[in-house]
Amino acid sequence: MAEAQSYTPRMRGRYDEVRKQLQEKFGYKNPLEVPRLDKIVINVGVGDAVGDSKRINKVVQEITAISGQKPVVTHAKKSIAGFKLREGMPIGVKVTLRAQRMYEFLDRLVTVALPRVRDFRGVNPKSFDGRGNFAMGLKEQIVFPEISYDQVDHVRGMDIIICTTAKTDDEARELLRGFDMPFTQI
Repeated sequence: MAEAQSYTPRMRGRYDEVRKQLQEKFGYKNPLEVPRLDKIVINVGVGDAVGDSKRINKVVQEITAISGQKPVVTHAKKSIAGFKLREGMPIGVKVTLRAQRMYEFLDRLVTVALPRVRDFRGVNPKSFDGRGNFAMGLKEQIVFPEISYDQVDHVRGMDIIICTTAKTDDEARELLRGFDMPFTQI
């Protein structure tokens, strides 16, 4: 039986170059101090699944195609009568990407999906949370080439959170800049 070949994503190989640049810029003594990507979380809210529960299955298929990993269906924690929402109803999907899939997704996000966004001028460089994590939103799932425009019944947005091990936002910003994240000028 043949062994599976080892495959290194392009962005993972690029991290070695970025790590050297960060070590020089911030003067890290230990190579393990250098910030790295921890995980990427993709979250899609499906509020209209309250009326039609089949819509959640379509979103699961789309996010599986985008991320390469099956997402988890999130359920309502409380009942809210004004929204006709009952406790335990499915209201969204989320997926956490790590290691190889995380780097592959980041590569597709930066090189393919973001340039396809309408009127794209760059991502906000201030969208950090103070602990080195970057959050952004996309208004359409159709910017990913895995999604066929003809198969889409409803255009949905998604939240993408890139978690890093950086201690400050400046370190995380430089890390993502090394991966060619298109930040707007401040």
